[in-house]
Amino acid sequence: MSHSNIKRHVLTAALPLTLFAAGSAQADLDTVRFGVPPWPGVTVKSEVATQILEAMGYQTQQNELAVGVILNGLANDDLDVYLGGWYPIEQEMIDPLVADGKVDKVAKNISNANSGLVVPEYVHEAGVDSVADLDRYKDRFDGEIQGIEAGTGINDAILAAIDKDAAGLGDWQLRESSTAAMLAYADQKISDKQWVTFVGWEPHWMNVSYDLYYLKDSDDSGTADILSTVWTVVPSSLEAEDANLYRFLSQYQVDIEAQNDWVYQYSHEERSADEVASEWIRDHYDIVAQWLDGVTTKDGKPAIDAVKAQLDS
Repeated sequence: MSHSNIKRHVLTAALPLTLFAAGSAQADLDTVRFGVPPWPGVTVKSEVATQILEAMGYQTQQNELAVGVILNGLANDDLDVYLGGWYPIEQEMIDPLVADGKVDKVAKNISNANSGLVVPEYVHEAGVDSVADLDRYKDRFDGEIQGIEAGTGINDAILAAIDKDAAGLGDWQLRESSTAAMLAYADQKISDKQWVTFVGWEPHWMNVSYDLYYLKDSDDSGTADILSTVWTVVPSSLEAEDANLYRFLSQYQVDIEAQNDWVYQYSHEERSADEVASEWIRDHYDIVAQWLDGVTTKDGKPAIDAVKAQLDS
């Protein structure tokens, strides 16, 4: 399926939004302008929404930008949709804009996404259920926790737990590395059925590739059972400008399992976002129909019928 009318702009935080946004808010939008950070989950999620909206008669733009630039664009009506409002990580950035009446949080498009220390399922079955269980089997883990890039929040939480000897982790070591290097190390350990604990999160392709168990927290270590929510964020004027679009966005809620699969196909199998999105939509019209309940095309016809006609053509 070709999407010739999608305009993808790759910009940096240093570039003014006026380079791609002509003027301010439009009444009854013709073009829906997405702000898309370079994250696989938001990339495919934005592409799924784009294909649905194009079938409904909208044009779309996907603008690859840093989060701060996206939020500024929403506040100034230079962008229309951001599907990556990650809470609590971005809460201090978004909540002041909500309080000032500049943006709205329309819907939780991902709910209860888990993150924190994980182990392979075979390790869990052997008796490791919580962070407190790790130290009982310290030798089997070589006293190491596999982390991601230095300076990230989860690494800092692990280091703090080690520093205060939470859950008996005082004599453990955090092995910091890149996400790719951590997963390559975990992959080797899992292939050999060896014991390993590392940082996991949803949504991510690791949840498709491996049978993982997310540990329960212990001693308020802050290293496990960390729940996050991803919000759809729009300009506060959007509902008045285009109630039909707003209704779709308020109903566009994605199962974590679905987005895990999207990220696996796009990031791990290196398929195009266009292909992943169109194939998924065709295979899940029942879910798309729920997103489009009461939503119409630009010319007033049932949106789900237009989506089926477009994707099946």
